[in-house]
Amino acid sequence: MNILGINAVFHESSAALIIDGEIVAACEEERFNRVKHAKQARVDNPHVLPEKAIRFCLNYAGLHACEIDHIAYSFDPRLRRASFRPQWWPDSGWESEFLSRLADVSAAVEAILEREIGDALKFVPHHLAHAASAYYPSGFDSAAILVVDGIGEAACSTLARGDGARIQSLDSFSYPHSLGFVWEQVSAHLGFSPYDAAKVMGLAAYGDPDICREQIAAIIDVREDGYAVDPVALGFPAVDSSAPERRDQSGLEGLLGPPRRRNAEISRRHADIAAALQAETNAAVAALLRRLERATAQERLCLAGGVALNCVTNAQISRMSGFSDIFIPSAPHDAGTAIGAALLVHCAEGGACPRPSASPYLGPDFDEREILAAVRAAGLTPRRSKDPARDAADMIADGNIVAWFQGRMEFGPRALGNRSLLADPRRPDTRAILNRRIKHREDFRPFAPAVLAERADEWFDIGPPSPSREFMLFACPAKAERRDRIPAVIHRDGTARVQIVQRKSNPRFHELISRFFARTGVPLVVNTSFNDSEPIVCTPAQAIHTFRNTGMDALFMGDIYLTSQM
Repeated sequence: MNILGINAVFHESSAALIIDGEIVAACEEERFNRVKHAKQARVDNPHVLPEKAIRFCLNYAGLHACEIDHIAYSFDPRLRRASFRPQWWPDSGWESEFLSRLADVSAAVEAILEREIGDALKFVPHHLAHAASAYYPSGFDSAAILVVDGIGEAACSTLARGDGARIQSLDSFSYPHSLGFVWEQVSAHLGFSPYDAAKVMGLAAYGDPDICREQIAAIIDVREDGYAVDPVALGFPAVDSSAPERRDQSGLEGLLGPPRRRNAEISRRHADIAAALQAETNAAVAALLRRLERATAQERLCLAGGVALNCVTNAQISRMSGFSDIFIPSAPHDAGTAIGAALLVHCAEGGACPRPSASPYLGPDFDEREILAAVRAAGLTPRRSKDPARDAADMIADGNIVAWFQGRMEFGPRALGNRSLLADPRRPDTRAILNRRIKHREDFRPFAPAVLAERADEWFDIGPPSPSREFMLFACPAKAERRDRIPAVIHRDGTARVQIVQRKSNPRFHELISRFFARTGVPLVVNTSFNDSEPIVCTPAQAIHTFRNTGMDALFMGDIYLTSQM
């Protein structure tokens, strides 16, 4: 069976191709159209599909549109109609617009595939697609599953269980009880965009969670077996008009003070708000896990949804929950639902229980001919390295910033060694250099270490083994005696967002770090995404453009390399 998975609701548009239960290709549309998150999160565009990502998936597998047996779309209009109330929108007319555009999805698919699809289009509940994106690639025969995000059809958190090929939803917290929405609104209040939860997570390490705990607790009410969110505190319409009115109707400003203007100075107060939000989120997720443990009696846990990108919460789960094995996919956010929806349809249509590889390397790759063509089109003269891993490692050890463009692009929001910028973790000024010359990020945001799997426990308190530790999803404390040697990757709280690098998963990246270790005695490098205020680069031409327009020192694409002196 050939199944095309699509996510196109709200944001993180993506496509995935599943062939006989294996993930053959997956990619976010933003990597092709160069628009962050692919499109704006609006009610009038769920039928605007990730056309370029779809075409990539088909071309990569060498399939024609007529060979696609099913199309899985990770949102269910029928469930939406049954569970969502129009009055929850600021404008109740928006819901009819949203549903009418969802009705256009079939025609949009037919326009791209240039064929009639009939009943080949399957609408899959959003949170079920999230759950499947984590459970099936985990390799677990059975597991507890927790999904926490902004919103699906109406659910904001879902507790589920996987047994064999079956995923059963056990309980859910529906709108307005959305931890994802709280993070979006507080991010905006702090002067960032609603998509900037990662910035707030980084800022939290600089604050005291007790200072603003009471104010955040007025938004997120954590209970023994879950949590509740006050929509009015977020500036949303009340879900029940019969409920008593809050005394303070001024939303976040009434609780947290005036919003920060974008580009204004970040104060200690802002850090305290972020710290309290992180602490309350940790507590809310812990409450959900207690409930899930009681409901499933499982020792294995799968996590998905946008909140599963929170490395601090994930680390707490790893340390303090009753789950011994934890799996999170490389794309737990909405993009990953393209994979999950397709895997669910595979099962529903009679396929065997899928246990696909969890590898994140599912995007485009480019051969040497294509790389050389891009270099020459840019008017540059390529050089060839006999040993790219050694040469790149030496450049990094000499203090250079190296762009590393290799193999298939990663699926998910984080560069994992194939579309990465690499630097020396030993230098105290590495973070400042990266921010000033290339990334233009806030100074409080940490950079991650990519560390050899064989040496990771010598430098960090890694915690229980998991394939997900290869995806940069856990904040791990650095060993106290090692911190002074790697200042560029140590965050304010002494942790680092570690990526474990296995030789079998990414042999060339592992070889580069091994060469750096042989020269310096440090088995890790700084790893950040290959971009500058744009989506991560996808093609050689994009890589060359970003390289030439920033302060990078070298670019390696396969065995071909360029330097800033050329």
